[in-house]
Amino acid sequence: MGKGGSLSESIVKKVLLSYLYVGIWIFLSFTVIVYNKYILDKKMYNWPYPISLTMIHMSFCSALAFLLVRVFRLVEPISITRELYLSSVVPIGLLYSLSLWFSNSAYIYLSVSFIQMLKALMPVAVYSIGVTFRKETFKSDTMINMVSISIGVAIAAYGEARFNGTGVSLQLAAVAFEATRLVLIQILLNSKGITMNPITSLYYVAPCCLVFLFVPWVFVEFPVLRQASTFHFDYVIFGTNSLCAFALNLAVFLLVGKTSALTMNVAGVVKDWLLIAFSWSIIRDTVTPINLIGYGLAFLGVAYYNHSKLQALKAKEAQKKSAQADEESGLLMEEREGDGLGRKNDSQA
Repeated sequence: MGKGGSLSESIVKKVLLSYLYVGIWIFLSFTVIVYNKYILDKKMYNWPYPISLTMIHMSFCSALAFLLVRVFRLVEPISITRELYLSSVVPIGLLYSLSLWFSNSAYIYLSVSFIQMLKALMPVAVYSIGVTFRKETFKSDTMINMVSISIGVAIAAYGEARFNGTGVSLQLAAVAFEATRLVLIQILLNSKGITMNPITSLYYVAPCCLVFLFVPWVFVEFPVLRQASTFHFDYVIFGTNSLCAFALNLAVFLLVGKTSALTMNVAGVVKDWLLIAFSWSIIRDTVTPINLIGYGLAFLGVAYYNHSKLQALKAKEAQKKSAQADEESGLLMEEREGDGLGRKNDSQA
């Protein structure tokens, strides 16, 4: 009874901790998105400089990651050669900087709710680019699912009351760059046995992003900021905003490390619905019935995609356990045969 009770308590504790990790990630992701919207939107804080905001985030993350890795040594740095850094980390850093720049720029033109609807295209982009780079196997049923998600997003875009072509182009480009980055991480790093947690990835990637962002910033935003002599850097606003962005990276590591990437995908769907509800009820963004019908269709496609991934993971795990069981059974048979042969030799002696 005691043993069963302790086992039950262990399972309950594990489930509760999983919900806690999901809750922390949803809260921080929600906060960063709404906070960025607040800073960049011309009707709110009115600081429409997405490159500058992204550079502030990267500067803060670079400094904090350096302190955690090199000064306090809370995380061990990964041994990366100069050639590997140039061939792998630099392209990933470039794509990450473009993804962050364009996604933040979209908040100037689009509502929070519509941006979340467009982000439903991420599985489509990841799968399509994965097939292109031969990291995914082309399957007709999966492609049909991707088409259904795309149709749902197209319907949502058709029903958008504040449709803006520039904003949509920026968000779609951000999705494409982020999907390419995720695929390249598998090709350039994971395939070589190199895995990074968010702190080490920021330690290596964030300074690289900062350098890439500096180039367009000099030509696009620096001249405008230099003329805006009335602007004073608000350390509270930008400091807390950057801290939330850094904490979100840690929450990703916590969620994926303690649960799985699939759990984060499912939690992301919940977060999207919460953001749509928040955008409609608090920010007072217009969410039309056509918006909801289109996103509902896309949501079903994403849910089916996540379900398929879960089934594939279960099948892979079952196959792995079966192979281990067969291997252990073979070793056991060899040991028994060895014992029998030993006894036979002893009796003959």
